[in-house]
Amino acid sequence: DVQLQASGGGLVQAGGSLRLSCAVSGLTFGNSAIAWFRQTPGKKREGVSCFSDGNALPYYSDSAKGRFTSSRDNAKNTMFLQMNGLKREDTAVYYCAAGEPMNNNWNPRRYDEYDHWGQGTQVTVSS
Repeated sequence: DVQLQASGGGLVQAGGSLRLSCAVSGLTFGNSAIAWFRQTPGKKREGVSCFSDGNALPYYSDSAKGRFTSSRDNAKNTMFLQMNGLKREDTAVYYCAAGEPMNNNWNPRRYDEYDHWGQGTQVTVSS
């Protein structure tokens, strides 16, 4: 079974930092696309950052660019999201996801491409 275990969420003041982690097991992590998404009530899951494969550079959404840093440790099957300069609008449940690209049309930025998800971790930014 593929399992993703996210951790690191919490309550932080605006301008503060948090580091999310996601431990992945049950698939060949180094070949996998991985991503962070977030979701607030009533809204569609929004992409934050992704890697298309184990050697790719990360992609960032406009809202994450310049503040968030995404990384992966292929030796430890773990992915990270360092979030700095947090804003109230970053408040959401954050999900890690992993997938195995099937072809060149596989889009790592789309949440519906991913088969495997972590349980979500709440990030709350207070003013």
